Amino acid sequence: MSAPARSRLAGLDGLRGFAALYVLLFHCWLLTYPGFPRNHGPWWLGGLLFGHLAVVFFLVVSGFSLSVSPARHGWRLGGIGRYARRRAWRILPPYWAALVFSLIVAWSYGPQPHSVAPTGRTVAVYGLLLQDLVVAPTPNGTFWSIAVEAELYVVFPLLLLLRRRLGTVAMVVLATLPAVAVGLFGPAVSPVNKLSGLTPQLAPLFVLGMAGAGIVVASDRVRRLPWPWLAALAAAPVLAVIVIRGTIWTVREYVWIDLAIGPALVLLLVAVTSGRPAPLVRLLDTRPVRGLGSFSYSLYLVQLPLVVIVSRTIKHHDLVPRGLPTFWATLGVAVPLALVVARLFAAVFEIPFQRHRGWPFHHPREEAEETPVSL
Repeated sequence: MSAPARSRLAGLDGLRGFAALYVLLFHCWLLTYPGFPRNHGPWWLGGLLFGHLAVVFFLVVSGFSLSVSPARHGWRLGGIGRYARRRAWRILPPYWAALVFSLIVAWSYGPQPHSVAPTGRTVAVYGLLLQDLVVAPTPNGTFWSIAVEAELYVVFPLLLLLRRRLGTVAMVVLATLPAVAVGLFGPAVSPVNKLSGLTPQLAPLFVLGMAGAGIVVASDRVRRLPWPWLAALAAAPVLAVIVIRGTIWTVREYVWIDLAIGPALVLLLVAVTSGRPAPLVRLLDTRPVRGLGSFSYSLYLVQLPLVVIVSRTIKHHDLVPRGLPTFWATLGVAVPLALVVARLFAAVFEIPFQRHRGWPFHHPREEAEETPVSL
């Protein structure tokens, strides 16, 4: 038996599910219209260009949900060895299975966009989650973020120590200053076609999520604050800048956009886990949405190779005219295909590892843990 559902934070699974679905839609758009980050499709599809921000959201959620239990216990982890085993058990089996799947697709149907065919170096680098440190042909363009997640898991115990010794503000500042320094003085690296390379601004976003976990366990007076309105107020100026400056500027300045949108995402998580706004929480708690969230990690891992197969098949055989008809055809085939394959994939490689904390599968986990970044 799995841990009781009440040990999970309300709404988080649904938010993860919607974020993973958005990434899927983004890739359908990306493989239909060339020239990213310029929008060569209809203007009303412009909202699909920001798949990177879904990764930002995943990192905030990960820091948030991973920190709730330590926040309830004086910001203590409860044993580094136990923590490391659980994280590896939760993250690695689906990831390694998706790596094998992605390699098969890349070798059978051609490499990922903007990459060459995977090699033996690919297997070693991606198998060891070193793709953000060592360059190798990618088998799956989404895997860079899994390495980011793993790196943050490694430093998580140190971040908890900083929280205990120095407090929340100092923890956030110490995590943010290096990212700001890189943004100001580091070389300009475009995130377009990003397949590897460190992304320093994601660390403070994870830490902001950790800070938000402290609000979840705060007093009722704090929890009753108007968090939905605060989230909207924090998001409004960032969204306004994105609309006014456009997609090309936004993608070029993702370092600052990421840091600016982080507080709004944390406030949204605090609002949802405190039960507000009620209509959104009810939607997130519906069975289909919770079901989507239950395999969102698998969906993130396997969807891009499937979109590549569908997109290349449609274009190679000229099944429909280019442009919007190609987008609708890609969407109509790739979305249901990815959902079905991801659900079956999760049934074998993800859900059993959520429900049990070790091998053989007769040890139920002691408490519900968060879905990893849902990447």
